[in-house]
Amino acid sequence: MRAQHTAAALVLALALGGCASMTDTERRAAGGTAMGAAGGAALGAIAGNAGMGAAIGAGVGLLGGIIYDQHEKSKTEAYDQGVRDGRSGR
Repeated sequence: MRAQHTAAALVLALALGGCASMTDTERRAAGGTAMGAAGGAALGAIAGNAGMGAAIGAGVGLLGGIIYDQHEKSKTEAYDQGVRDGRSGR
């Protein structure tokens, strides 16, 4: 059991380390995909088909990550527009 926990921790550390050179968009999409796959696998295991649940969950998670990324970009753009307007005296 301890070996499984060590292996899981190592896989997690390597996966997170791989995100260091990603853009914000890539991190949000990958995070959504991973969360969706994990949730889908858990629900799929309960329903009897973990692989199908993981695949569906990954797709839904990716879509959620992309939607979240677009929301964050729009917030950033609105903030930047406010800064530009403030500097120009509007």
